[in-house]
Order: sequence, then structure tokens, then C-alpha cells
Amino acid sequence: MTEIQKEKIRTLRDQGYGYGTIAKQLDLSVSCVTMHCLRNGLGGKGSTSSREPLCPQCGKPVTQREGVKKRRFCSDGCRLIWWNSHRSMLGHYKLVPFTCRECGKTFMAYPDSGRQYCSHRCYINRRFKGNS
Repeated sequence: MTEIQKEKIRTLRDQGYGYGTIAKQLDLSVSCVTMHCLRNGLGGKGSTSSREPLCPQCGKPVTQREGVKKRRFCSDGCRLIWWNSHRSMLGHYKLVPFTCRECGKTFMAYPDSGRQYCSHRCYINRRFKGNS
């Protein structure tokens, strides 16, 4: 492996390329690229370099503190803006219409909530007044 190839491997790893992609681009074997990266501290998954992660909202580096949960965003402001514009990724379900078993009124609830009644009053009526 030439010095030019070694420098190219370092550059491509810093840009986030994987071993296979680098090997194809430089016409080397994957194991050759892998071993070079591991020997020279370029190992790990994807773009593992000594760089700090970047904020998905603004692109600024996110500083990580020792002994604290890893941060994804550079500030609370960026976090709120990003999550408000990506609400579909929150994992919440959309509300679905259900029909109350007591009064027949339609109400909205989350699909997995198990709700059968539109209100506590309908539940009590059904449970204790004997309406079936």
C-alpha cells in the first residue's frame, strides 16, 4: 500500500466512508483497508474519528461531557425546533375514533389505550347501574 493510498484512506474515513466503500474506491481488499484502519486508530463503525458529533438542526459541534448522557443537540432550542419539525419520528400514534359502549357517542383515543367509554360517567353507569 502506498503512502498516497494511506492518506486517501484517512481522508475517506474522516468523511464517514466504510471499509468496503474505501476498498472499492482505491481498488484494495477490504481486509487490507480494515487492518490499516485498526492499526492507525481509524477503526470502528462508519465515521469514527476524533471529531465531535454535529447537531442535526444547525450543524454545530455538540460537546459531550464526561459522566453525563450523550447529547444529540447543541442546545435546547435546536432540540425543540428539530423535534417540532419531525413529529412523525416521536413514535406517537395518531388518535383513532372509537364508539362509547354506554352512550354510543364517538370519541378519539390512541389505538392501544384500551378505552371503551367516552367518559368516567359512562363507565360508572355501565358498571354499577346494570346497563348491558
